[in-house]
Amino acid sequence: MNQISILVFFASLFLLLHSVRPQVDQDDVRNALVKYLGKLSNGNGIPDPTQGWNLTSYPCKDNWVGVKCDAHFTVKRINLDHFKFSGIFDPSTLCSVQSLAASLTIISLNENTLRGENIDELANCNQITGFHIGGNQFSGSLPEAFARLNNLKRLDISRNSFSGVLPDLARISGLTEFSAQENQLSGPIPKFDFPNFNTFNVSVNKFSGPIPRGGDLFNVSCYSDNPDLCGAPLTNRCKSLPYNSSGDDTSRKGLSNDQILMYSGYFLVGLVVVLLIIFRVCKNKKAKEERYDTVNKVVAINDDSSINASFVSSEYKSVVNKSGVSVASAESGPVSASLVVLTSPEVNGLKFEELLKAPAELLGRGKHGSVYKVICQDQGMTLAVKRIKDWGISSSDFKQRMQRLDQVKHPNVLPAVAFYCSKQEKLLVYEYQPNGSVFKLLHGTQLNQVFDWGSRLGVAATTAEALAFMHEELHEDGIAHGNLKSSNILLNKNLEPYISEYGLMATENQDLSLVSSVNSYQATGASDGTFKGDIYGFGVILLEMLTGKISTVQNNGMDLATWVVSVVREEWTVEVFDRTLVREGASEERMVGLLQIAIKCVNRSAEARPSINQVALMINTIREEEERSMDTSGPL
Repeated sequence: MNQISILVFFASLFLLLHSVRPQVDQDDVRNALVKYLGKLSNGNGIPDPTQGWNLTSYPCKDNWVGVKCDAHFTVKRINLDHFKFSGIFDPSTLCSVQSLAASLTIISLNENTLRGENIDELANCNQITGFHIGGNQFSGSLPEAFARLNNLKRLDISRNSFSGVLPDLARISGLTEFSAQENQLSGPIPKFDFPNFNTFNVSVNKFSGPIPRGGDLFNVSCYSDNPDLCGAPLTNRCKSLPYNSSGDDTSRKGLSNDQILMYSGYFLVGLVVVLLIIFRVCKNKKAKEERYDTVNKVVAINDDSSINASFVSSEYKSVVNKSGVSVASAESGPVSASLVVLTSPEVNGLKFEELLKAPAELLGRGKHGSVYKVICQDQGMTLAVKRIKDWGISSSDFKQRMQRLDQVKHPNVLPAVAFYCSKQEKLLVYEYQPNGSVFKLLHGTQLNQVFDWGSRLGVAATTAEALAFMHEELHEDGIAHGNLKSSNILLNKNLEPYISEYGLMATENQDLSLVSSVNSYQATGASDGTFKGDIYGFGVILLEMLTGKISTVQNNGMDLATWVVSVVREEWTVEVFDRTLVREGASEERMVGLLQIAIKCVNRSAEARPSINQVALMINTIREEEERSMDTSGPL
């Protein structure tokens, strides 16, 4: 009996300790947050006392403004942007509390007037994935401790007064966003893994030396106003270092006559070898050019090729390489070798033959042509060139269409900056977008990027608005997109969409009801059915974003639209949704709402589909509901 009593006593004590401990942790977290706010606000607290941040409530239970918790009442994010705080940011008030340091993932203090204290203590919050302090008054060097934030993905220190050399942030393998513009940082740029980045900007600083390899994935504006910075994509080249940069030439003194003769012999042997190689290369080149004169085939290019690839016919390459001036067209007589520049002053003066000679990488082949990434090193530009094939449109009609498209501009429709046209060749030149497409983001080729429910809903709403604008402006011209698909929705650094290749070709999607209208598609216009084809294509994009599946034939032999409709008909709606969205906790009600819109868009009857204006209105209603829901639960 006594043994049973002792066991009951220890069991009760165990339960009591475990029930008290969470409360102690919550008290510690609350006290730390109140102390943290006191330093930020100079003791003035939150402007509205009803929004929490006091010792009489708890951050998760009472939904403090700016605090985001998980289902276990653990603080995950603290967002106090735009509160006009003018005190001190001291991360030691947060990171010294063990439970808070182990759970906190995001700290955001953008657009205040804060100064920093004990900033190196942030390294103790080793689960931090996002740190945003843009638009404040931080100064001094960025602590070396920042390089120990192994989970950091997004770092924004822009528009402050940071100085000195950056720590080795390249050690953080998962970093995808780095904004450091408008500071006084100096020294070299770390050797980041640039292909992993969605956002990168170090403009308006004092950085010096060469831009590291891969840095040219971002445009000139991301490096501007760093006078001592050099290398691509900047126009100023890096000067080669002298053999002995210290100026001490003693290493070249005191050579014996034997050494001089030996080195001279090496030089002569090397010169003979180089001359033999040049002779052999020139001979092979001449033989190739002679073959090009008799063969009119497209130069094949491997998918992994990145040097001196050509994206025009061999006849054109032969003529340009020989004349270096212009290309003859059997259709229109001599054609200028200059591209027709539409929008970008940066490509003014770029010649067709320069584009031809530039290193190119095949990005993809499609039914209507191929897309190449072209690096114009002399101009410091990276372009995307679309080579169109099998489009029976005359040069004059093509030129007229491009000029009309250039007149209709929307910030989320990627414009062509130049074009080239002759009977044999039709080329479209765009600014290269290094951040991929919705297709790549959804289907696993951009693993370092997160495409959550909020981002997908934003992409859907913005794309619908842009498409509605283009349809309205170009309806009388009969110019629809004609090939709307997820690989043609490109993304900028903030995951904002750009519709690309608008108006270049007839519809390509699997909309069987539009076969007749597609077959009757004319080069100078399109039927209303082709505009409805855009609605179908947009509906498929919505289905891809909701399901995470590719739009082509599924394992059960059905295309995505048919499969989704069949599942919904059987009342298994929840089964279609992407498991990533489900795990994230995205609103099932709003996902179902977007799914219903997508199903209307992919109706087999073109006449039954809504207009794109109606689609945009419905999606915006869902987005507004999502934003209201986020506001009631506190900012992220």
